Amino acid sequence: MMEIRIQGRVVGNSSSPFVMAEMSGNHNQSYERAMAIVEAVARSGAHALKLQTYTADTMTLDVREGEFFISDPQSLWRGHSLYELYQKAYTPWEWHEPIFRRCRELGLIVFSTPFDSTAVDFLERLEVPCYKIASFENSDLPLIRRVAKTGKPLILSTGMASLSDIEEAVSAAREAGCRELLLLKCTSSYPASPEHSHLLTIPHMRATFDCPVGLSDHTLGIGAAVASVALGAVAIEKHVTLQRSDGGVDADFSLEPAELASLVNETSRAWQALGSVTYGVLDEERSSLVFRRSLYVAQDMKAGERFTPETLRIVRPGMGLPPKFYDVLIGKSVAKDVKKGTAVTWELVR
Repeated sequence: MMEIRIQGRVVGNSSSPFVMAEMSGNHNQSYERAMAIVEAVARSGAHALKLQTYTADTMTLDVREGEFFISDPQSLWRGHSLYELYQKAYTPWEWHEPIFRRCRELGLIVFSTPFDSTAVDFLERLEVPCYKIASFENSDLPLIRRVAKTGKPLILSTGMASLSDIEEAVSAAREAGCRELLLLKCTSSYPASPEHSHLLTIPHMRATFDCPVGLSDHTLGIGAAVASVALGAVAIEKHVTLQRSDGGVDADFSLEPAELASLVNETSRAWQALGSVTYGVLDEERSSLVFRRSLYVAQDMKAGERFTPETLRIVRPGMGLPPKFYDVLIGKSVAKDVKKGTAVTWELVR
């Protein structure tokens, strides 16, 4: 099935791209900032706001050494343990209900990414319309099955996953009852570089798994997202913040509200521009036909005179015979006196 429905909204090629704004940890542990992000997303024209539902304890162990400590000098989160990072980034569960309520008041679809079964149980009580599985959890088949059993649409991000990994995740979801599945092409680096986005995977993924495909985009700006629409992406997920200079765990690769609004507009334009395979004159082009070149008499001529390169010219406007008849007409004579600037028609030719 090449489209799904989320809270009545069609997500597929028959609709403009479904734009999801990911708040993640960009609230910087401020409830007021979280609500301000909700308001900004609604004003941008994005279709959905997404949260992440976990606690540090459901994500990892409270250990500050070895593989539990981030020492990679290239990481945005260097110098933190995993536990500290998730403590800093998580969205308090008591915020979810008021955020959900405000989104619904503003006409935003709101949902979340659960990271364990307790989060799924919690989100079910909030009546989420769909679920997202993060790239780092796309190998957690028990979690995928738990989400699929809700019967709600499932959005599955594919960062780091091999073709066989995706096959396992998709099979687990479908066998557990998922009937509406959306895959997201994703590169799980932060920020991701355009040359590592490999957007040409999108149509291959759609054909392989027989489902709609979108893009979870961590590149800077909106170029990759707009380009993905031309390859069939039906949904775009981008992280959003109020202002990158405010900092935050994901701020460096997040869009500001004005950029999010531009993403909504430009992906919609890209989708509109796809159209269908079409040749010939469009109704919208018909008035422009006059500006084509055609054959005109370039000098006054008497009946019986023959066309020469001096008396027959290919010029604008397009009211005469098409230029393809130029060689045919050279040497032919005119049937009557004609003035310079007369459009050449077959009736004029003897």
